[in-house]
Amino acid sequence: MQKKVFRFSKKTVSYYLDAAFADLGKLVDKKHAAVVTDENVFNAFKKKFDGWKTIVIKAGEEYKVQQTVDEIVKQLIEMEADRKTFLIGVGGGVITDITGYVGSIYMRGIKYGFVPTTLLAMVDASIGGKNGIDVGVYKNLVGTINQPDFLLYDVSLLKSLPQQEWVNGFAEIIKHACIKDAAMFRELEKHKLSYYQKNKEALLKLIRKNTLLKSNVVQNDEFENGERQLLNFGHTLGHAIEKVYGLSHGQAVSIGMVAACIISENYSGFNNTSQVTSTLEKYGLPTQADFDPEKVLNMMKHDKKKVKESINYVLLDKIGHAKTKTIPVNELEKIVYSIISAR
Repeated sequence: MQKKVFRFSKKTVSYYLDAAFADLGKLVDKKHAAVVTDENVFNAFKKKFDGWKTIVIKAGEEYKVQQTVDEIVKQLIEMEADRKTFLIGVGGGVITDITGYVGSIYMRGIKYGFVPTTLLAMVDASIGGKNGIDVGVYKNLVGTINQPDFLLYDVSLLKSLPQQEWVNGFAEIIKHACIKDAAMFRELEKHKLSYYQKNKEALLKLIRKNTLLKSNVVQNDEFENGERQLLNFGHTLGHAIEKVYGLSHGQAVSIGMVAACIISENYSGFNNTSQVTSTLEKYGLPTQADFDPEKVLNMMKHDKKKVKESINYVLLDKIGHAKTKTIPVNELEKIVYSIISAR
């Protein structure tokens, strides 16, 4: 196992890259651990969970709610889990979000770690200590910022991943390239998704690059007072579309990134929208959608990034360099309506 250590404000997080699920037993004592996973992951890798106390929840974003948290807590109590119990989330972003949240609040906080099983979770969702749940239509409205003790990466777990989940993961990879790494963007332009699916070394290198990129950003700004806000590129409009229309996270963020590029043209003179659009499409991601601007804008007004009558929006100066700009909601409304009418 390759090990990389990041030190955050209250915790040191160990990243085990190019590891195997079986290595989990070397990190945690099975007798004093509980695994949280979903039905899809459990059924795909049933043998791997032998010997582990396992809590299996229903799969899907619609189950990332307080009711699920209450059910997990109830099962932990039945297991007689105490403050020495180690909680492990094995799954995609929904599982890591919920596990981190439960781990942060159960008995006022117990240790926990993640084994991400989707590309999206490996490069984004499991990294950075953001944990939480949705409330009604509002995504990630309740939660904590609390780091896991470790992340264990086993890329063989991606073999069972549906094609659309690969595509979702590349939305966040392209996002990272747009905001922080022009060289990675050029690499992505040269290849396509199938190249990384067939080339394990290239995939490992890409995952490692994205893992370190996001972790460095979080290390510099753990509580999202500055640089970490850049990771929200494409997410303001994207989250709104995701919740209103039920699109996957990657699809919604992809559409949101294109909209953010167009908004960047208005505010920072960005002139590479077509380049971003073509790269997203190359990886099977949608770049536009017909949506009701009033419904989406109403959702955006409840976004966590809204401050009074403005929204902190992430824009691009150029590929590889992003910034935040405070945009009045009424100005943003006009731009969103113009984007819709231009289609």
